[in-house]
Amino acid sequence: MEKWRDHFRYDPVIPLTEHKDQSVALSAQRDLLGKKISLQKLWQLPEAQKILRKQKENGAWEYPGGKEKIRTQENYNQVETYRNLGYLIEQFGFTHKHPAIQNAAEYLFSFQTSEGDFRGIYGNQYTPNYTAGIAELLIKAGYARDARINKVFEWLISIRQADGGWAIPIRTRNYSLDIISMHSTTIEPDVTKPYSHMVTGVVLRAFAAQASRRKSPEAMKAGKLLLSSLFNKDHYPDRAGKDYWLKFTFPFWFTDLISAMDTLSRLGFSEQEIEIQHALHWFIKEQRKNGLWELKILKGRNKEVIQAWLGLAICRSFKRFYE
Repeated sequence: MEKWRDHFRYDPVIPLTEHKDQSVALSAQRDLLGKKISLQKLWQLPEAQKILRKQKENGAWEYPGGKEKIRTQENYNQVETYRNLGYLIEQFGFTHKHPAIQNAAEYLFSFQTSEGDFRGIYGNQYTPNYTAGIAELLIKAGYARDARINKVFEWLISIRQADGGWAIPIRTRNYSLDIISMHSTTIEPDVTKPYSHMVTGVVLRAFAAQASRRKSPEAMKAGKLLLSSLFNKDHYPDRAGKDYWLKFTFPFWFTDLISAMDTLSRLGFSEQEIEIQHALHWFIKEQRKNGLWELKILKGRNKEVIQAWLGLAICRSFKRFYE
């Protein structure tokens, strides 16, 4: 048994590699056992094909419903496209070699401003979290060397708080997110205000995905801020409570304990860090006898499958930290 598996009370590998959901099982066999799997097999799974059938000709997915006072239908569609791109890339291994990803990428790039950020989800306001979240997925899909991605990173570095982390700029000016569709002027951040760990954790996922940025001074400095924030309250009201560290989504959306460990392990932080040991011990303590976890899930219908994906994410982090 590999060293990383020795740290668990119960072996999680068998319940993941033999899971009834094929996308979970195949991904676990690839990531935990090093087996080669066919991407084409993942792409042809019925759940993936169901998502593809709903894609529009312009590359977008249409958001069902929405409230005009919050954002336009077009910008709701930007959110929905980001969401579905996450499913295709994170759960089914889609890359830019598939035309659906090419079309979705160009649709999302159409929202990129001359400054480099993706705008619209917060109306005319800056959104480093969604900008980085979209960039993360595009990098994983094969757009790492695209000049437009480099422009995203240049913008992210330019919009940091003075402490080296990130926050939602309108929050640093004490504005509510309710103003996003009503305020026509883009509000500049007060960079003297503290970082938000929720936003910093999301932004760092993009740095962690981009090999050339992973060890950058900006990523290392912000990574230390994220590390120091584990299990603490945020400085801002959005998902501020300590309990949000233990409320999870997959694919990752906000910053939680699993997404933070995934990011810090990719950035190369050591398992010897006290804060990381605390987090890893929590996963060990919470593991069930079947080898998996029963976690608080915020989004998703098939919670049994989401639990498995979260379990796989936990194992990936342990594998990185201990190997």
